[in-house]
Amino acid sequence: MILDYREIGMWEDVSEDEWNDWRWQIANRITTVETLKEVVPLSPEEEQGVGKATQILRMAITPYFATLIDRDDPNCPIRQQAVPTSQETDFDEADMLDPLDEDADSPAPGVTHRYPDRVMWAVTDRCSMYCRHCTRRRYAGNTDGHRPQPEIEEALDWLARKPEVRDVLVSGGDPLLLSDEYLAYLLEELRKIPHVEIIRLGTRVPVVLPQRITQKLVDTIRQYHPVWLNTQFNHPNEITPETQRAFALMADAGIPLGNQSVLLRGINDCPLVMRKLVHGLLQMRVRPYYVYQCDLSPGIGHFRSTVSSGIQVIESLRGHTSGLAVPTFVVDAPGGGGKIPLNPQYLISMDTGKVVLRNYEGHLSVYHEPVQTERWEDVCPLCGTDHSQLDEGVIGLLSERETDSDLDLEPTEDVPADE
Repeated sequence: MILDYREIGMWEDVSEDEWNDWRWQIANRITTVETLKEVVPLSPEEEQGVGKATQILRMAITPYFATLIDRDDPNCPIRQQAVPTSQETDFDEADMLDPLDEDADSPAPGVTHRYPDRVMWAVTDRCSMYCRHCTRRRYAGNTDGHRPQPEIEEALDWLARKPEVRDVLVSGGDPLLLSDEYLAYLLEELRKIPHVEIIRLGTRVPVVLPQRITQKLVDTIRQYHPVWLNTQFNHPNEITPETQRAFALMADAGIPLGNQSVLLRGINDCPLVMRKLVHGLLQMRVRPYYVYQCDLSPGIGHFRSTVSSGIQVIESLRGHTSGLAVPTFVVDAPGGGGKIPLNPQYLISMDTGKVVLRNYEGHLSVYHEPVQTERWEDVCPLCGTDHSQLDEGVIGLLSERETDSDLDLEPTEDVPADE
C-alpha cells in the first residue's frame, strides 16, 4: 500500500509542487539512520546493521520510493532493495570486487568494450537511490558526480577512433541524474560520430524517481533518436501511477523502452510475481528484455537466487503468456564472459531430417526439416560471402579447417585495455 507522504512528520508540510520536483527529491534523500526511522520502524539490531552496511555502500533512498515501503512487513520487496542490512557485510568465497571484469576491459575512462560492436560508457557514479543489490558497488556513489571533463573527452575521442563501435550504452551510476543540458551535450557528441548508430540509456531513475521524467527531458532525448532506454523494475509494487505517467511520457516521445530485472531471492524469484510484473510492464509499453542472475559482487549473496529458479520463471512464462512478455534469462558470466542466455530445454532430439521438440505443456512434436547434403554454399547468394571461411565464435567450428585435428574452439583474446 502506497503511503501518503504527508503522514510522515518530516514531510507533512511539503507542498505537492515540491514533492513532484525531482530536485527536491534528490535534495531530501534519506541518507541517515535518523531520517530512515521516520519512515521505517527499525529494531536496534536493524539500526546497527544499517550503520555497518553503509560503511561499504552509502545509503540514499528517494522520499518517493520510501513511501512504497510497507512499514508493517520486514520482508517488503521495496524495503529489501532500499534499506541496508548487516547481511551486506557477509562475504562469500565466490565474491569478486569487479565480477564482470569491467575495469579490465576498459580502453578509455568509464568505457567497457566487451563485445565487438558495442560498448558501455559509465559517465557518472551518482544514483538517485543506491540499490542494495548493486553490482557496481565498488564505485557507486564514491564522488556522487559525473566523470571529470577530461575523462569524458578522452572517452569520446576513443569512440571516434573505433569505427567498429556502432552501439553505445550510456550508463553509470545513472545518466538521468545529469542535467538536461549536460545529457544533451553527451548525446550530441555521440551523434557527431558517424559510426555510432544506436545510443542506449541505462537508468533506474524512472522507477525510483519518476519525477525526473519531465517534458523537457523527453524533448531533449528525442532530438537524438534513435535513443533507446532500458530501466530496472524488479517487482510489480514498483509500478505506480507516477511510473505509469513517466513511461507514458517517454513512450509518447518515441523512446523505445525495455526492462532489465535482476533475479532477487525473496523478492521476485517467484513465477507468479514475475508474471504480474511483465504484464504490468507491457501495459506501460515497456518490453521485458532481460532477467539477470544476480552477480557475484561482495555482500549481496543474500539476494542471489538459484539458476534453476530463473529457468522456472521463464518456463512459467513461455506459452502461458504473450511472447512479448517473456524476457531472456541471462548470467553475466564472471570474469568478463558476457551475457549467457539460459532457457528451459525445448529441443529433445535431432536426427537426419527430423527434430523432436516439446511445447510449454510438455507435448512432443516431430518437425520435418530438409536434408542438406552440403553445409554451406561456396558463396552465399544472400550476402556474397564465402561462408566456408567464417571463423567467428562457434560458427567457426563449421568452417573448413586446414587440419582434421583442429576440432576445438579457443576463446578470442580480450580487447586490450590500451587499444
